[in-house]
Amino acid sequence: MDVVTLISRPGMLEPALVENLRNAWGGGEALWLSPDEAAEFTVSARPANFGMVRAELDALGVDLNLQPVEGRRKAMLLADMDSTMIRQECIDELAAEAGIGSRVAEITARAMNGELDFEGALIERVGLLRGLEVQVIDKVLSERITFMPGGKALVATMKADGGHAVLVSGGFTAFASAVARALGFDEYRANVLLEEAGRLTGDVGRPILGREAKMQALEETTTRLGLSERDVLAVGDGANDLGMLGRAGSGVALHAKPAVAAQCALRINHGDLTALLFLQGYSRDAFAA
Repeated sequence: MDVVTLISRPGMLEPALVENLRNAWGGGEALWLSPDEAAEFTVSARPANFGMVRAELDALGVDLNLQPVEGRRKAMLLADMDSTMIRQECIDELAAEAGIGSRVAEITARAMNGELDFEGALIERVGLLRGLEVQVIDKVLSERITFMPGGKALVATMKADGGHAVLVSGGFTAFASAVARALGFDEYRANVLLEEAGRLTGDVGRPILGREAKMQALEETTTRLGLSERDVLAVGDGANDLGMLGRAGSGVALHAKPAVAAQCALRINHGDLTALLFLQGYSRDAFAA
């Protein structure tokens, strides 16, 4: 048995759309997880025209997903940071303060789309930051970094249900530590920007945390907690997230690059991070405060 979930921005999901699709696919009774925002119904098999309907609804601002009913509520959250739990790419914001924002942002975009080797692209971008005062990091944190809506509710609700939350980033510990603390993550992993005499050296600590390290975080944490990879909900947006997204029980591409979304069965293009709770069958009134 599979469950079909429809999610939109608040107030944008029309009941008629849900009922028409349920009738067309011979689904079970529609359950509203949040009025005019999220609904679900079960189907006995994957509809033959699922892909076509998904594309049509995506154009209307509705995320359509399908997954097995059994085991969809997860015991661990493994989340990327940049452009996932926060709206920005931290290295791009540092570069903007250094006056080389557009140059670095272009490299970031290509790396996240899988056009460049992640580690090589990171080394190149960090090298361009050589000599930047370390105190600029605090300025960027306070003035440029904003959280993706729904992040606190996602972490708090999964933890209230006994879950464990891990932030794993190809970005930097100076940012990940603050983001993890603010959103309530249990632990975090990220790269270390090297500094000397109050300035960035233009290099990053080794080994570099990239695609392989994110999968390693998945392996090590599940083993330590006595969980299986099926118990994990992973979320990310970039090519370096594909490894963990593919191995987790549920891998969600959130506002992802096209090349990334195409490789993920679960995709959220329009909803915020609370969509990951709807995918697990939580209703809005069950979200933790």
